[in-house]
Amino acid sequence: MKNVVLIGMPGSGKSTVGVLLAKALGYDFLDIDLVIQKREHALLQEILDQRGLDAFLQAEEDAVCSIACQNTVVAPGGSAVCREKAAEHLKSLGPVVYLKVPLAELSGRIQNLSTRGIAMEPGQTLADVYAAREPLYRRYADLTVDVGEGRGLEETVAAVLQGLLGLNTAQAQG
Repeated sequence: MKNVVLIGMPGSGKSTVGVLLAKALGYDFLDIDLVIQKREHALLQEILDQRGLDAFLQAEEDAVCSIACQNTVVAPGGSAVCREKAAEHLKSLGPVVYLKVPLAELSGRIQNLSTRGIAMEPGQTLADVYAAREPLYRRYADLTVDVGEGRGLEETVAAVLQGLLGLNTAQAQG
């Protein structure tokens, strides 16, 4: 397994789970939001506010496509699947794990919707973003792990590890 890529909505735990998963695997951890901020010399929300959604998505695609790594857990932003080139590059890095959280739980987790740097059109709600992205997460995922309904961090990491083991076993037999 070259790398593991975690995808999902903002608030799904990609960064938090990613760090713990990297420790469990003995891998590095890479948060692509930080790569974007470094490349663009701006915070995510500043990019959205000053340059607009299309420029943000392009900056995200450029950052994703610049990634070349080994033995790394990669956590892209929730909108990385919105651009096919970026999503395909993520798939090329290694197995893609969708951390699926129900919309109701995400709504409770995300209190700073307007300042968090979430790629969304003015006037869009979290429900609108969820409806648009959820099919893309399913499309690009090699594995889906349900994270909601009180599942703790350790349980989530264990479920991801178990799922990856199953993927590796299936690939070895396939």
